[in-house]
Amino acid sequence: MATLASVVAVLSWKLAIDALNRMRQADYDIDIGRPYLDFVSEFTVFLALLADRIAYRDLDADQRIEFTTALAKRLSSLVEENFGTYLEDVVPGEMSNHVLELFNRRSVDYAEFNYTQDGPDFGFKRCFAACLREGLPEKDKLWVVDQVMDIEVPEAMKALNKTLAGLFHPEVNESRHRKDGSATGE
Repeated sequence: MATLASVVAVLSWKLAIDALNRMRQADYDIDIGRPYLDFVSEFTVFLALLADRIAYRDLDADQRIEFTTALAKRLSSLVEENFGTYLEDVVPGEMSNHVLELFNRRSVDYAEFNYTQDGPDFGFKRCFAACLREGLPEKDKLWVVDQVMDIEVPEAMKALNKTLAGLFHPEVNESRHRKDGSATGE
């Protein structure tokens, strides 16, 4: 489970950076420093909690706990490793603790929302967009909800679903490859 969680953590990090770059290209002001950290932390935590919902569906209870715990810890260490040099006067472990506290807080915030076969429900996505909105300057707050709900979440969900399907159900992917002749498994 720790290896699977590490793969998902790295993917979540990449997806958060991709989303941040798209938003910056769309003229959202997310500056290097604390705003950048807050955006990436919020985005990776959101994806981790979506991965937890998928794990609920696909893993037994013990595997899910092991997976989600390892995922939160790995995300927190990724943030620590990557942001320790961007922010001045950061105490070692501070970034990691920030992500773990955010993960625990958002676990409660998102608990009332549903995750179906189609992904997170409207409220789940809207809550996430509102969380991202908090860290943006006034000029960007009006449009961020639409950007996040219509572009960023669907983009991230495609990659997250595909990766988790491959990790949690590798036999399905292997079977698909055999049917289309692209891989025989030999």
